[in-house]
Amino acid sequence: MKAPWKRYLLPAAMCAAAAGIGAFGTKVDSDWYKNVAKPAWQPPGWVFGPAWSTLYTLTAVASGRVLTRLPNSRDRRAYLGELGANMAVNVAWSWLFFSARRPDASLVDSLVLEASTLRLLRKAAAVDKTSTLLLTPYAAWVGFATALNGEILRLNPDEMPRSLSCTRAAGR
Repeated sequence: MKAPWKRYLLPAAMCAAAAGIGAFGTKVDSDWYKNVAKPAWQPPGWVFGPAWSTLYTLTAVASGRVLTRLPNSRDRRAYLGELGANMAVNVAWSWLFFSARRPDASLVDSLVLEASTLRLLRKAAAVDKTSTLLLTPYAAWVGFATALNGEILRLNPDEMPRSLSCTRAAGR
């Protein structure tokens, strides 16, 4: 039987990788982002780093706890697959919003991320109350971030991409 602490290693690595790759795609100092209209209720920029660091840590710990409590390797592999998918969708948001400058696509991604996070929360709830409590802030923050993304999109209608047919016609 695997030492219980080893069940924390892969979730921690997945969360750390997501944090690093997502940070690489986040460009808060870009001229584009500086000029995007933001709602008055958006937290100050310095909040996001500590918030995400905390959320990734809580997610890794919760996931390690879930893995130690799941009854078999098939269930553990399934949970890790869902966590990996969640982290991939999480990373995609930064790249879609900041690098691709697509608040419309990042909003869709954020909705998928919230659904994925709620699935992880439900799976955690089936085996461990503490893990559920640890994952709840992640689900709440993603819900808040989705609302923020939607409001940024609403405030910046010119950020909606033109269709390819319009772009091609304009380029002729």
